Amino acid sequence: MYILALIIHIVVSLFLIIVVLLQSGKAADLAGAFGGMGSQTAFGPRGSATLLSKATTISAVLFMLTSLSLSILATRNAGLGTTVLEVQQKIPVKSVPAPIQAPSKPMTVTPEGGKSYPLPLPSPTPADQKSAPAPAQPTPAKK
Repeated sequence: MYILALIIHIVVSLFLIIVVLLQSGKAADLAGAFGGMGSQTAFGPRGSATLLSKATTISAVLFMLTSLSLSILATRNAGLGTTVLEVQQKIPVKSVPAPIQAPSKPMTVTPEGGKSYPLPLPSPTPADQKSAPAPAQPTPAKK
């Protein structure tokens, strides 16, 4: 639909250019060349509408209508693209490997000087701790 409207718009615009260039000016006579007007009206002499002036009017209206329809079609098609977030959701997620278990014995590190420094044991994970019941809430004292 958009391509068809674009082709019509191009043909109408070329026709409009040709029709406007074929028209002769209003003051094309010898008096118009020196600034005179053919009659005493405010905007010059008004002749009957010729075939070229009617074709100009019709092609100008068609040009405006095709311009408006192209802008409407372009805004309708503008929202059909995908966003980065939509593309990211379609990418499969790799599984995460299991965490490495911490050693149960403390590790010692010996720097170049020869002294031994014990490292602290890692804190137990929540899965290792037994779940204890939560302490009871204190009841308010009655007066």
